[in-house]
Amino acid sequence: MSPSRASGFGIADLPRIVRGSGSYLYDAGGKRYIDGSGGPAVFSVGHAQPEINAAIMRQLNEIAYGYRYLFTSSALEELTALIFRVCGGYQHIVYSGSGSEAVEGALKIALQHFTARGLARKRHFIARDRSWHGNTLGALSVSGFLERRRAFEGSLLDVSFVSAANAYRPPEGVTSENLAAHLAAQLEQTILARGPETVAAFIFEPVVGAAGGVVPAPQGYAAQIQRVCRKYDVLLIADEVMCGAGRSGTWRALEHDGIVADIMTIAKGLAGGYIPLAATLCTQQVAAPILSEHGSFQTGHTFTGHTAACAAGLAVQQLIARESLVEHVRTSGARFQDAIRQSLSRFDEFGDVRGRGYFIGIEFVRDRATKAPWPRERALSFDIGGRAFAEGLICYPCAGNVDGIRGDTIILAPPYNASDAELAEILEKLTRAVAAALNADC
Repeated sequence: MSPSRASGFGIADLPRIVRGSGSYLYDAGGKRYIDGSGGPAVFSVGHAQPEINAAIMRQLNEIAYGYRYLFTSSALEELTALIFRVCGGYQHIVYSGSGSEAVEGALKIALQHFTARGLARKRHFIARDRSWHGNTLGALSVSGFLERRRAFEGSLLDVSFVSAANAYRPPEGVTSENLAAHLAAQLEQTILARGPETVAAFIFEPVVGAAGGVVPAPQGYAAQIQRVCRKYDVLLIADEVMCGAGRSGTWRALEHDGIVADIMTIAKGLAGGYIPLAATLCTQQVAAPILSEHGSFQTGHTFTGHTAACAAGLAVQQLIARESLVEHVRTSGARFQDAIRQSLSRFDEFGDVRGRGYFIGIEFVRDRATKAPWPRERALSFDIGGRAFAEGLICYPCAGNVDGIRGDTIILAPPYNASDAELAEILEKLTRAVAAALNADC
């Protein structure tokens, strides 16, 4: 989504940002904005935290960057140990600079794994409709996001897609009680139709972000798809770029579901927006044949494990751990959802609020009973987002969550350490923006 669509301003009209402090940002004109969505769910501990800036400056004063394939560093080693400790189940990591690169790395590790095992026919990926995995051609190929794919069709990988896992909008004839079983059966049928000997991996977001407007996996879904994948020697890739690193109230979003994926990606909240940083993790079972046959992972790039970026990530994660912010997000997130539900239920167009922790999606519909979406031309989510921005609230409007064209959602993803007063301010300003946008139709 472009900044202009998100904010309601043309590029030339965007305000110039000059500074940030905690949950607030300030533009050159002196206007203050409360960061209700962390940009696109990036800023996990707010802006300009003194101890994080100090850690980055210490690293810059010593050495900004040591090429990963010549040197290790204390920042990289300490961050890696911390990630393995809070994740559990992973023994190998490849750093990168963005979520798209992390997903690209995950796809390549899956392919390299099967090549190392002499199973070079396993090249096919399966993904879900209404998903988003990134902007590189590989990551875009496994993304079920019509608007973002359209300009690149013809140059994307051949990928099979299965239904979205959305309890609010299940497939026709499927109830919420049997949704997980239905989707697992659909995945198995897709693997069999394609040929298990050709399928490398299934990739999914445990909590879908921009493409669905924050859609958590249904109860039991992750465990059932993992059983299907293991049955046919298909790797399971969890894309936690947006929903992971504590955002969902556990460090791994899949902790809610009681499983560990074979490969996992993390990014946004890892270094909290201070310096770009992402990572791809995999289990020993995935890594062993690669390291035995090839000696190393054949993914990565010049700035893999950038020293100052690792120092930023380490400082962010140490602050989160010291202040028990993941636990705070888990408990406070449920209360925040309840407050949103209470505040917005007065509007007939309020359809659903969902999510985990401080990763919350709000869906607006034309008819609450039928869940009929607004026409695309109305651009309701961007109208709400633009009005909120004018009020001094940053939220994350998304469109097309129903069928790739229609559907309006707003994502809220505040900093983990936002105060109760700041959460109340976010909700107050959002409610005013919703009221103004809906009244415009009267």
